[in-house]
Amino acid sequence: MRKYIEKFTEGILMVSSSITTIIVLLIIIFLFREGIGLFNDTGISDDYKVAVNKNNSISTLSAKQIKDVFNQDITNWKQLGGKDESIILFGINEIGTYYSEEQLGANFEHMPEKVNEFVSKHPGVLAVFSQKFIPKNFQGKELHIHKISLTKMLFGKEWYPSSRPAALFGILPLILGTLWVSIGAILIALPLGMATAIYMAEIANNKVRNTLKPIIELLSGIPSVVYGFFGLIVIVPLIQTTFNLPVGESALAGSIVLGIMALPTIITIAEDAIRTTPRSLKEASLALGANKWQTIVRVCIPYGASGITAGIILGVGRAMGETMAVLMVTGNAGVIPHSFLQPVRTIPATIAAELGETAVGSSHYKALFVLGAILFIITLIINLMVEFVKGKKRILSNNS
Repeated sequence: MRKYIEKFTEGILMVSSSITTIIVLLIIIFLFREGIGLFNDTGISDDYKVAVNKNNSISTLSAKQIKDVFNQDITNWKQLGGKDESIILFGINEIGTYYSEEQLGANFEHMPEKVNEFVSKHPGVLAVFSQKFIPKNFQGKELHIHKISLTKMLFGKEWYPSSRPAALFGILPLILGTLWVSIGAILIALPLGMATAIYMAEIANNKVRNTLKPIIELLSGIPSVVYGFFGLIVIVPLIQTTFNLPVGESALAGSIVLGIMALPTIITIAEDAIRTTPRSLKEASLALGANKWQTIVRVCIPYGASGITAGIILGVGRAMGETMAVLMVTGNAGVIPHSFLQPVRTIPATIAAELGETAVGSSHYKALFVLGAILFIITLIINLMVEFVKGKKRILSNNS
């Protein structure tokens, strides 16, 4: 009977682990499947058409070039490789300048005719209209718009996913903002967390340890919005006053808040790992003439390296994936950061702020899933790097 119970228990555990693995794989597949469709889009709204005069030598443009034209950063076709001729913008907002309401019709029934007429008469025109306003016998030339590429997305410096008619999905500022805040958080949390873990595991007496441990573990249960509120009310004004800044929302504020949030995870796991060092190993070290600190550095920490590494990885994951607290204290400016005192925008905060407002299946929606996939890849790379360093240290310790 006992044998059957053990077999049944093993079967349940195997099924549970298999289901968990399958669910994780399905989530990853869903993430990449939803995002991959972005690279078949152009950044132009699906119902918009971009057209020029049929004699215009330009046949292809990118979404960024169209945005620069509408922002008046590009005003001549020569800047786009065409003739030395001024660009005449012609869209739904400009058509009232050239035609009266009577000419367009009460219900805009004459608009396709006027669009056709204007494009055919003006060699320098750049027309951007909804497809329903482009007539079947259109006498202009529809431009081919470059599709979004992974390279341009990764190295693009402008994130304007909802701009019209051309959306830009440059995520370099978001990646750098995420790394900037996360690295700052780890630089704050790792030394403080390791110092506290060593103190609690090897130096503090039982009374101090039993008092500190539940307090530290309680910190991990505080909602992230509370940390964000604390950062917004206390840390942000302090940074603004200390460094005489126009605003205190910055990468430094995000790093401090995330560092505080990562501390309980690092301390708890690292302290448990260090305390598992067998008493015989520590006594052997002391018997060979090592003092207490040498024993901690040479014996306890190497023995608990796997647990310490797990704590670091979980702490990094907390910092990399945090949304609400970062959203509240970093300023959410999609610019490339050059110092910790600048506002930044992170990938998780962008997803949290924008996903609820996007249409399912739109380019913006797909771009947010690409951001999620990139965040997953960044976290995976960091975890692999930590495991690689840990493996190197293990090999060196064995050789020595």
